[in-house]
Amino acid sequence: MDKDWYCLVSLFFINGINSIGVYTKKDLKNMGALEAYIRMKEPNLCFLYALVGALENRTWLDVAQNDKTRLLIELDNLKYPD
Repeated sequence: MDKDWYCLVSLFFINGINSIGVYTKKDLKNMGALEAYIRMKEPNLCFLYALVGALENRTWLDVAQNDKTRLLIELDNLKYPD
């Protein structure tokens, strides 16, 4: 296991993210934060912000404050393509 990975993503989310085949930061990068969020069927947007933050070495709060609108639009486009 990638120990730095666990420093970036709360232990609260580890079991859930492991269940979709994400064990390292590289796994998450390959899948993408939005895709991981959709596969997890996670209703809490803080989880999405934590995934993005883990990829970008930022806190979930920084992501929520600065990227919320962009992420919600991208998420909406993935869930409901034209």
